[in-house]
Amino acid sequence: MKIELWRVALPVLWFGMIAAISFIEAPLKFQAPGITIPLGLGIGRLVFATLNIVEGVILLALTLLSFWPESARIAGSRLLVWFGLVFVFAAKVAFVRPPLNARTDEVLAGAAPGQSPWHYIYIACDVATMVLVLVLAVMAARSILRTVAPAKK
Repeated sequence: MKIELWRVALPVLWFGMIAAISFIEAPLKFQAPGITIPLGLGIGRLVFATLNIVEGVILLALTLLSFWPESARIAGSRLLVWFGLVFVFAAKVAFVRPPLNARTDEVLAGAAPGQSPWHYIYIACDVATMVLVLVLAVMAARSILRTVAPAKK
């Protein structure tokens, strides 16, 4: 039962972190009085790098919980969601963050690189992650309810 509670709590935590940082902090940061684009980008880079580290830790914990000996027979749908999370996280960190970091470097060096789709791709990855962790949390919550709810006949 404790494992199932963690299977609900960690995805909910992950969801909240993305919502708070990607969709609240990031856009609002540039509206603060006195904030400059280079300062905002520097803060953003630090915050998102840290977020990605914490996301990796949560994904590792969810992986351990998903393949814990007590639950070696992971349900096919839960496995599919887990693979989705791994894919989106790996894509975000390995393929989306590097071009975003390169753009930040250009801006910090004084260049004006213009519009780029990379921020939108990162947002799409965050939305996909939020959907997947929400599905994972619902699956885990249903599993808890099945074990504690009296059998109906």
